Amino acid sequence: MFDPRSPTLKASIASGHCLAATWFSLGSAAAVEIVARSGCDAIVLDLQHGLWDRRELEAAIGIVPFHIPVIVRVAENSPQAIATALDAGAEGIMVPLIEDEVAAIRAVSACKYPPAGIRSGGGVRPLLDFATYVKGAEQIAVFLMIETATGLANAQAIARVDGVDMVFIGSGDLALSLGVSSVDQALHRQACESILNTCSESARPCGVFTSSTEMAQARRTEGYRMVVVANDVGVVGSGFAQAVAAMHAA
Repeated sequence: MFDPRSPTLKASIASGHCLAATWFSLGSAAAVEIVARSGCDAIVLDLQHGLWDRRELEAAIGIVPFHIPVIVRVAENSPQAIATALDAGAEGIMVPLIEDEVAAIRAVSACKYPPAGIRSGGGVRPLLDFATYVKGAEQIAVFLMIETATGLANAQAIARVDGVDMVFIGSGDLALSLGVSSVDQALHRQACESILNTCSESARPCGVFTSSTEMAQARRTEGYRMVVVANDVGVVGSGFAQAVAAMHAA
């Protein structure tokens, strides 16, 4: 859970290292508690496509020790969606489907208190020590997702918006938007490389969603600054499939 007296995420991004993130969609705080012991660099809770409700979100974030930052991918680019995640104790906000500079500015503004933004004051956790929280909230990190052909075309304008800490490529949706059937297709790979290069030119870190540890390792080598080393759906599915297959083969 975000400790406004000891923020860690912005410093981790600024270090230049590639963050090894774990990704959660199944809505289980218990699973998050188990994986928090793994030594991962960040935990991402997916509210856009995941099964999280508000109480389980609060529970999951509260379980995670402060030195592991929790990033919440919100359902939409709206002040309410972003405030819900921040009030629950997130240290980072990941906003999906950013397609232009206007949307990027709107997302950043929703993450910040006045006068820098439009975030409303409230939430059970922030109000426990609101003065300390408001000061520490300046260290909340903003991740903007490029995952459409339109976002690709406007990547430079998005990356240059003040207050953006990282551009994060939604590789699956980008493939759909480009009309390719596999993330290994040449067009998709070129699109990702184009966003990465654009971010580099703008001195903006760039991350990418990866669906396997092997892919995460490859993208790290290419210069991405955050990758997904494992996701709960994949780990649970493959783990049980392997166990059943091994039993049948015995």
